[in-house]
Amino acid sequence: MSSISKSEKAYIQSSLLSDPPLRADGRGLTDFRTIALESGVAPLANGSARVSIGRNAYDGGGGTEVVAAAKLEVETVGDGEGVDGGRVVCSVSCSPTAYPLLPSNALDDLQHDMTSLLHATLSHPTIRPQNLCILPGKKSWLLNLDVIIFSDAGNVFDAIFMAARAALWDTKVPRTRSVQYRTQKSDRKDATRAMDVDEATHVGSALDTRETVQVSDFELPDYWDEGEPLDGRQIWPVCLTLNLLPTSHFLDATLQEEASVPLKLLVLYSFQSDTTPLLRSMRLLGTGGSDLVQIKSLLKDSEKYARIVWTALEGKLKDEYHSLRKPSF
Repeated sequence: MSSISKSEKAYIQSSLLSDPPLRADGRGLTDFRTIALESGVAPLANGSARVSIGRNAYDGGGGTEVVAAAKLEVETVGDGEGVDGGRVVCSVSCSPTAYPLLPSNALDDLQHDMTSLLHATLSHPTIRPQNLCILPGKKSWLLNLDVIIFSDAGNVFDAIFMAARAALWDTKVPRTRSVQYRTQKSDRKDATRAMDVDEATHVGSALDTRETVQVSDFELPDYWDEGEPLDGRQIWPVCLTLNLLPTSHFLDATLQEEASVPLKLLVLYSFQSDTTPLLRSMRLLGTGGSDLVQIKSLLKDSEKYARIVWTALEGKLKDEYHSLRKPSF
């Protein structure tokens, strides 16, 4: 968050609307600052990532820095909020150093707004990973995705969704093996029933007359930090923030540039291979106004920008994935 005077705001706007447009750091209107991504930054999480935008190349300071971590825990379906097939719960927290001038009430409101957008997007049933189910109707994984903003030098929403997507990409779901309890009848009434514990498999033989009960437990054949990737990597969305001026728009705004524009448009797209991208969400932030014609034009442009961001992020995540699993000699 940044507060600037009316003269500063007018100067920044006139520079952005000039021909050619001028920005303080020399970028074009659609250019991003340097983006750094690192996965596996939280050893005790099932998946984690750090994203920084505009970090100083000399001392590593400055810029927007966001860390996201995913943690899995077992839930019982039917007890409390447990959902068959699993669920995703997101939260966003802001370090006090990220917004030192904001009072506590305003900081709480900001965290609530960011959490609402992230949770509403990533917890939607249409993009819920299919491998969060452990025992159908009984046990499932609860995926807690926690995002922390350590510094905000502009464009924080894009950074939040980049970090969230990278953390989910890095997440590994422990493999589970369901356990089936079987009891056999005994000829002696006072005899203790023998119980066999088998892996749950389909029992289709008509000659098997043993009494069986439904699967009610599971075991982990792997360690807690091993497993398989989350399902549905291709459909996790990316966020793109368009900063709107009367006759133009630009991307990746700094704090001063954000303070000079009256309106921002947040769009979230999912891309599945070469199919038509899906607009997951859209939100207008600010005191300005816009009409339907402008929104349609902006959505057409934002789809192109978002695909570029998604392609670059996808390539970086694949590089990170393969580098972490490359054997060392």
